Amino acid sequence: MNSANDGLYERYMNAARVHREHAKTCAVCTGDRRCRVGERLFTVFSGLQDQYLKRRS
Repeated sequence: MNSANDGLYERYMNAARVHREHAKTCAVCTGDRRCRVGERLFTVFSGLQDQYLKRRS
């Protein structure tokens, strides 16, 4: 990986971790339902994931 991908990967993994931690403690968030904060965290995570996977292909 190059340094740009390394940084993107780190941000992607961090966003995944933050999203998982929120989902564990949120009474609203489920697999297909999210609170306002959970939706924002998931959107950031999924956007970074898409960018990372696109650069890998």
